[in-house]
Amino acid sequence: MNVELTLETELNLALRLTVGLVLGAIIGFERELHRQPAGFRTHSLVSLGAALFTVVSAFGFGGVMVDPTRIAAQIVSGIGFIGAGTILQYRGHIRGLTTAASLWSVAAIGTAAGAGLFVVATIGTVLILVVLTILDHVEGYAARRLRLPPAGFKLPGEDQPHDGKSEDMP
Repeated sequence: MNVELTLETELNLALRLTVGLVLGAIIGFERELHRQPAGFRTHSLVSLGAALFTVVSAFGFGGVMVDPTRIAAQIVSGIGFIGAGTILQYRGHIRGLTTAASLWSVAAIGTAAGAGLFVVATIGTVLILVVLTILDHVEGYAARRLRLPPAGFKLPGEDQPHDGKSEDMP
């Protein structure tokens, strides 16, 4: 059974979706600038999807036996499958873990926006950007100062131009 919503409530819900999309896009843009496998569009869609699931969970179903937290709980575990797809392991090195964590985080941002927690979602976005940008510089500085070897690895064929197509696709 759907709950009857006023136009004002529906506009508020549309605002929640938009905030979720925009905040996810901001984080995705940062990932895009660093040429990560999940960038602008992926982060935007994850955050928007989490906001949409949250709105539907809270407002789409009515009744006494409805628990709106059940869908939010499934967002947390479901996003793990998408994040796992961004993690690569090659010869003992792991790549994409930060991108997977940022996808998990934008799902939380979208969930907060979908719940109408705009300040929490915005502060969360700022903090995620601090971790992804400022702490990246701190990490680089520390590595140079301590003369640590470069982290990471290149997959076979990464030094060649990549056209975005799979190797088995024409």
